[in-house]
Amino acid sequence: MPQSNESATIPTDSHSPPGRTKPSFLSNLGADLPASLVVFLVALPLSLGIAAASGAPIMAGLIAAAVGGIVAGSLGGSPLQVSGPAAGLTVVVAGLVAEFGWQVTCAITAAAGVVQLLMGVSRIGRAALAVSPVVVKAMLAGIGITIILQQLHVLLGGQAAGSAVENLAGLPAAITNVELHSALLGLAVVVILLAWKYLPAMVRKVPGPLAAVVAVTALSVAVAPSVERISFSGSILDAVALPSLPDGNWRAAAMAVITVALIASIESLLSAVAVDKMHGSSRTNLNRELVGQGSANMVSGMLGGLPVTGVIVRSATNVEAGAKSRTSAILHGVWVLVFSLLFAGLIQLIPLSVLAGLLLVIGAKLIKVADIRTSLRTGDLLVYAVTLVCVVALNLLEGVLIGLALAAVSVLWRVLRAQIHAHAPAGSGLPWRVTIAGSCSFFALPRLNRVLHSVPEGHDAVVELNADYLDHAFREALVAWQKQHRNTGASVALEEHGTTAFTDAEDNTPQRQDPRELPLPPKTSWLPSAGGPTADDDGGRLPLRSILLGIDKYHRRHADKVRPLVQDLTEGQNPDTLFVACVDSRVNPNLITSSGPGDLLTLRNIGNVVCSDGRDASIDSALSFAVKGLSVDSIVICGHSNCGAMNAVIADFEGAAPALGGGFDTWLEHARPSYTAMLSGHPVAVAAAAEGYSCVDQLSMVNVALQLRKLEDHPVTGPALLSGRVQPIGLFYDICTARVVLVTPEGIEQLDPSMAVRS
Repeated sequence: MPQSNESATIPTDSHSPPGRTKPSFLSNLGADLPASLVVFLVALPLSLGIAAASGAPIMAGLIAAAVGGIVAGSLGGSPLQVSGPAAGLTVVVAGLVAEFGWQVTCAITAAAGVVQLLMGVSRIGRAALAVSPVVVKAMLAGIGITIILQQLHVLLGGQAAGSAVENLAGLPAAITNVELHSALLGLAVVVILLAWKYLPAMVRKVPGPLAAVVAVTALSVAVAPSVERISFSGSILDAVALPSLPDGNWRAAAMAVITVALIASIESLLSAVAVDKMHGSSRTNLNRELVGQGSANMVSGMLGGLPVTGVIVRSATNVEAGAKSRTSAILHGVWVLVFSLLFAGLIQLIPLSVLAGLLLVIGAKLIKVADIRTSLRTGDLLVYAVTLVCVVALNLLEGVLIGLALAAVSVLWRVLRAQIHAHAPAGSGLPWRVTIAGSCSFFALPRLNRVLHSVPEGHDAVVELNADYLDHAFREALVAWQKQHRNTGASVALEEHGTTAFTDAEDNTPQRQDPRELPLPPKTSWLPSAGGPTADDDGGRLPLRSILLGIDKYHRRHADKVRPLVQDLTEGQNPDTLFVACVDSRVNPNLITSSGPGDLLTLRNIGNVVCSDGRDASIDSALSFAVKGLSVDSIVICGHSNCGAMNAVIADFEGAAPALGGGFDTWLEHARPSYTAMLSGHPVAVAAAAEGYSCVDQLSMVNVALQLRKLEDHPVTGPALLSGRVQPIGLFYDICTARVVLVTPEGIEQLDPSMAVRS
């Protein structure tokens, strides 16, 4: 995915193509104003809940929300990202408040902002993304569990302890001493939030968190006036608190600054990347985003607010609400500020258990089953589990560091570990087989020696080397064993299949090399540039020179390898398939079927057609030779994408057929019924259209299906197909994806599992 330019000049935030004028503030206001109101309604209860969970003053959450929207929204590099207090830092902030007090925590927040600002100015924004995603996902899940354990106590009417382990141990006592009204109010919020997505669309236009908090708060005023509620004195202006420096313990404070800066940066950048995937507008300038986040944290810390990060929940809401520019994020911050100044008294009506219910749902959403499944599929489950447990049982920083260390060890293990196995002979007289694959370095020497010496002395052996990296120490050990084994009277053959040549490791610096070329690369990929003239120095035409150069390359690199494959074919052929393909130069039957000399009997014509009996002697004779003379097992009809013949058929029906002569027009008669069938709703056309193929490609597939039908009616192939001696197969080669699709009379089927869902 292309990223925005990160040069010294800060790019515009226009969503228009390059070169157009940057839109004015008012140009997108019609979309940004309503989007900002929606984001404000989502951010308000979340900010209050995160402040409560962090052990900070309630107004600190609103200060951070206002600063995040206005400052980060104005200066950040992601036009549609919305910043504010985030659940991901609640555990860290709660620990800092308990250890240093609130005003020192504000100083740590401001200092972390300075670190972020320096990171952005130093242009290391992308480097902050060099963190294993599984560690980040496990960190968020650990935070979610910690929030749940903490807020369960608040929901039950009690007080949360200082650590997740203490909260877990104290749950039985909290349940025994439950405050019923508090618990019921919190559970009501949970039920509303879980059921919100099932309500009618008109109702869901109101943000679920806002509706749950307002409804249950109103209910609590009527039925439970004595429950514990949010309390503070004064307005948001009275909550502004200047930071103070720590009284000693500077090392812990410095570590806290780095922790807040790194976590806030990673969460903001990951959120920005996720937001980029949700819209088709300009990409995030990651360095500028760090500058914006750092500036917001400096201001928030100086004013007594929580740490600020980019928040995916608010950002996703912003995109879904139709925001077009950063104006929406800025206005959302303004609305938070206005509400805090004018309606702060309403906040004190909210019960603490109501916010606890909201935070329980937020914490649960941080634990994603999909992340666990992904880590299981990718072999990262151990890293995920260890990181999660350490975040919950120890603390966030130690858990993340342990997770990163384990992830690094896992990567080293996978990269440096070579797959080395010995295989006993499958029958008498066959050699032992030793397979070696992967990175062959001195790290693999213990396993190499153990496996090699498991081959019995005196037994012939074949070593299959498929290395992508090979150093001198590995080569030396393999050569030494080879000599030693040959001294026992056995032979040792070495077969190389990888990207690294065995001989290169003798005197050269080891390095990873490019994969070896395909057996049939286009000549344009390796021929020297023609340079302009139409003839070479000897007067030969360039096409001839091109062919001769290709033959020369074949003789130098492939002829010796092909010779053993054709030795048994010198007296005759025995193909198992007649392959009917278009004459198009982009279609290579042997390449797409992984077949070699003698495997395919190929019939090529314009539009890959077959004819009724007697319509074309060339096609009739090819069918007869294949079925009666060679007794092929199958007949393949293979069409392809963007076929010139199919384009000509469509143009002919539209009255604009290409002027290629009467013979071409007559030949198209064999394919014209395919166009009529497509217009009549042929099932193959319907299936191809459903998967997003173009009109000409739909016609090409329908044409394949109709040619298969002609085979059934042909006097030569029909009886063979009816008896089951010959199998008809329809194929379509999609040139742009280099994938082959199966065509049947009823529809199409993707043969490549990775293309089962066509993007």
